[in-house]
Amino acid sequence: MSKIKYYYDTETCKYERIKVKKRDVVINALGFISLSIVLAIGIIVVLSKYFDSPKELALKKENEELKLYYEFTQEQLEGMDQMLKVLQQKDDQVYRTVFEAEPIPETVREAGSGGVLKYRNLLESDLSNKDLVIGTLDKLDRVKKKMYIQTKSYDEIMQLAKNKDAYYAAMPAIQPVSNDDLRRFSSGFGMRTDPVLKVKRMHYGVDFSAEQGTPIYATADGKVVLTKRDFSGLGWHIKIDHGFGFETVYGHMSKFNVRNGETVKRGQVIGYVGNTGKSTAPHVHYEVHINGRAVNPVNYFYMDLDSNQYEEILRLASIENQSLGSYANQ
Repeated sequence: MSKIKYYYDTETCKYERIKVKKRDVVINALGFISLSIVLAIGIIVVLSKYFDSPKELALKKENEELKLYYEFTQEQLEGMDQMLKVLQQKDDQVYRTVFEAEPIPETVREAGSGGVLKYRNLLESDLSNKDLVIGTLDKLDRVKKKMYIQTKSYDEIMQLAKNKDAYYAAMPAIQPVSNDDLRRFSSGFGMRTDPVLKVKRMHYGVDFSAEQGTPIYATADGKVVLTKRDFSGLGWHIKIDHGFGFETVYGHMSKFNVRNGETVKRGQVIGYVGNTGKSTAPHVHYEVHINGRAVNPVNYFYMDLDSNQYEEILRLASIENQSLGSYANQ
């Protein structure tokens, strides 16, 4: 109960009761309410600035947990990437070396997966941490692509392993002419002096000098894909497709002993030494191609040579001398 207030009236010399107007009551009430609202707002602002609400505390805890999971995911992705690098090294340096398969180019292994544009929806979203999400997804896509490439590589290696016997039968592993004393090896692979132009030109095979009519042997199993009677360049020559990317070429022949399309075995006589085309003496020009690229044939003369003979033929091949034929790039 509110106290009754009085005031001293000098005219009547009496204490008169103070009468409170309703308007004053309303104004006082509104002032009190306003002050209370202001104080409440201030308290709320202070509390919200310096103290977290239960909901905010829960969200912060959730964010901390998500951060831990994100860091864990990044570590796992990095670990997977490192494991893939080890597998790639073994693949290129061991498995593919054993089967003489070409290493997978680094540009293929490290190729991108389409970039961040594939995440256009995320880029255009209002997600606050979209950069982290996009970065993680992009890294995951790269790891997945590397895994896919490695899987395809293992499929290829497995196929080579299953076809091991056929693979080695298709590998050019002997010399194209009988050459026990190595005296017939006359010119190696690489830059050699052209016998006609007298300048150094790339020699894409090796030359074996021999008497006219000396038998020429297929150096691996395969199929004759070309028998050509040319009067320039390689002259009468044969090309054999051995499969697995191997091809061999035999040039300057005097006679063919096989037909185009015929299947041949290693050591089978396919023709005879001649002096056809741009040749300065009877010999056979011999090339080995792997996937369309000419390689040094002496690297494959291991089946009919012992270690000492192989070292000697490597020495002979390294001597820069004159080739026995003159022709354009084959």
